[in-house]
Amino acid sequence: MVNRPVVHGMDRTLGSRQLAALLSAVPHADGRPGYRALAEGVRRLLLDGRIALHVRLPAERELASALTVSRTTVTAAYDLLREDGFARSRRGAGTWTELPDGHRPANVASFPTEDGLIDLAIAAPGAPEAELAAAFAEAGVLLARRASTPGFHPYGIPELRAAVAERFTRRGLPTLPDQILITNGAQQALSLTLGLLGRPGDRILVENPSYPNWDPGLIDCALRQAAPRLAYLIPDFHNPTGHLMPPEQRLAVMESARATGTWLVIDETMTDIALDVPTAPPFASLAPRGMSEQVVTVGSLSKTHWGGLRLGWVRAGSRLITELATARVPADKSGSVLDQLVGLGLLARTDEVLRERLPRLRAQRAALADSLARHLPDWRWQLPPGGLTLWIDLGRPIASSLARAALAQGLRIEGGARFGADPGTHEHRLRFPYTLPSEVLEEAVLRLTTALHSGLNAAGAEAARPQWVV
Repeated sequence: MVNRPVVHGMDRTLGSRQLAALLSAVPHADGRPGYRALAEGVRRLLLDGRIALHVRLPAERELASALTVSRTTVTAAYDLLREDGFARSRRGAGTWTELPDGHRPANVASFPTEDGLIDLAIAAPGAPEAELAAAFAEAGVLLARRASTPGFHPYGIPELRAAVAERFTRRGLPTLPDQILITNGAQQALSLTLGLLGRPGDRILVENPSYPNWDPGLIDCALRQAAPRLAYLIPDFHNPTGHLMPPEQRLAVMESARATGTWLVIDETMTDIALDVPTAPPFASLAPRGMSEQVVTVGSLSKTHWGGLRLGWVRAGSRLITELATARVPADKSGSVLDQLVGLGLLARTDEVLRERLPRLRAQRAALADSLARHLPDWRWQLPPGGLTLWIDLGRPIASSLARAALAQGLRIEGGARFGADPGTHEHRLRFPYTLPSEVLEEAVLRLTTALHSGLNAAGAEAARPQWVV
């Protein structure tokens, strides 16, 4: 099982050996015809996101050889996939992966505000009230001293840039303030970086979340064969799976990117939410000599402190930081000085915030896992070593229908399709944050149970369609 890399902006072909390796990890019941087992395996890989949409499947003869089955078996499996809408063929061009008509569920994208709603669509904790109040009081004094200045800081206020740089240095990555750009949240940091480094038509490698580990062989293959312009990775407590990339795989990714000249855009917004393991050193600290300028790191205060401040940053080479700030000015001259001053105070209190927050998240994670085990024992998940969510396997592709049924019960939660690189995949997955108090999580599980047992059939068209056995 892998957190499969997806490269956008390229014509993708799945090799016969690669597909055979993926199929070998798919469990299937004994006694079924070989072609049906093969077709079901491909269906499961597609719905899991381990095979992307619009990928050319191997030629029948090549796959038959790789699987040591007859070509007739592969031909019949491909026929069944086409019949069920999971593949299409073009004469002389091969067979391509597809999803059946109407199998592209809508996400729960509305933002209802009715009383009593439990909102689990956003995986972010509330603010640390005491630390926020103290930081705000300090910021008021500091703000008054700046009243005579214009208040525009395209790079961010100097004190906050220095504080973020010092944070990287303490974690093992020497950093100067000139290597930091303060942004309006991690989202702006990513948008600026992708807008500057990426061009229309460029190949971009992204993760397709679903599974609790990375396959360095697949990432290396994607980097070396596709040579993407940049790769976007979340190595620390990946959202939504919660997995932590091991050091040896980080080194392998770094070496592959060095060989292909690919920019690495590393998202560290979850790094400090380390519940069972030590906090990882910065990804960029592993860069070999001459490659550190090729790694761009994005972070924010949203997951560790509070998303309401909309404070993030980019850590990169000083020249790239200047280019990012220049690109920012036409759309957004500067962030709020007041928010940055409050963020400065919160950043200085990070140890106190995490000292209270991490034990509470561990307790809420345990409470959620216990409640799910009691009320929904057929569901499966792996307890993540950090992060803010469980990535739950529902056993069948009903996530979007279940999310709509849950909304009718006063629970807003997102199905796995919202997090897939290809729309319509991950329909057997549900992201369940444990950011709310334990008693609220218990109530959320009860509402979800009610939605599953009594409201699912009325939730939408997906419930009426055949549910493929995966």
